[in-house]
Amino acid sequence: MDLGTLKRKMDEAHYIYDDTLITVLYVALRLNRPLLIEGAAGVGKTEIAKVMASALGRELVRMQCYEGLDESKSLYEWNYQKQLLSIQVNMGRKDSDELTRSLFGDEYLLERPLLKSIRSPEPVVLLIDEIDKSDEEFEAFLLELLSDMQVSIPEIGTIRATSIPFVVLTSNRARPISDALRRRCAYLYIEYPDAEKELAILRARLPHVDEGLAVQIVSAVQKFRSSEAILKKPSIAETLDWAQALEALGVRELTPEIMRGTVGFVLKNNEDIDMLDEILGTEECSDPDCSGDHENCEHSHEHHHHHHHG
Repeated sequence: MDLGTLKRKMDEAHYIYDDTLITVLYVALRLNRPLLIEGAAGVGKTEIAKVMASALGRELVRMQCYEGLDESKSLYEWNYQKQLLSIQVNMGRKDSDELTRSLFGDEYLLERPLLKSIRSPEPVVLLIDEIDKSDEEFEAFLLELLSDMQVSIPEIGTIRATSIPFVVLTSNRARPISDALRRRCAYLYIEYPDAEKELAILRARLPHVDEGLAVQIVSAVQKFRSSEAILKKPSIAETLDWAQALEALGVRELTPEIMRGTVGFVLKNNEDIDMLDEILGTEECSDPDCSGDHENCEHSHEHHHHHHHG
């Protein structure tokens, strides 16, 4: 796939990218390098893996990392129920050695994401999500797998990759990732989009949302993110959720009242929602269009009010 085709596929998937991002993606793909993407939660890291899967026409295999994730949970497990059943059925028929051997064949092997992705007949996109949540041992094991593209399973032996997956690792930087793994990967750091880019994303994903409303939504979300008072910054997905909610309500203008009523779509914890009035309060005065006296604002609301009655 050439660079032009990749760009076209990204456009078709309505993914807004810049030159750096598309170049890194393209090179990682060409060189079969895993791609490590870092950035805050909600900036759209996993989205890249999804879009790449659809652009390449490949299955997306996702592995969510967590504390205590180990080889067996990420590679394979044995299907105990099936093994027990086989033991009960074959107890008298086979000698014990033969029976034991038969229990560790392919049909009893449950593939977990890592094994599944290297045994897939067609190459997949393998998303290793939030690698920073796993521990150093798992990271070391993963590095070995990515370097050799083979794994050893004691009961079976070495399994070599049938196909080479395009690997995307994401990290929210909860802990530092080892230099060895960093060196192995192509690297991208993603920040929250600026207003212009976020508006482009909103237009691409929800083209029917009213233009004026879209601008107001993005402007509010940008304020939330830049506010020290907000602990959990809204993700791009939450911007889109909020836009859909407001559209479903038939809202054309984002007034403070409407904002208070729908803020649960964009701010997801109680403390942040409690800060809303404070943010709205300071915003009214710092707004260049507002001369600083609140009567002015009240007045215009009243004016609208009479207007509707008339």
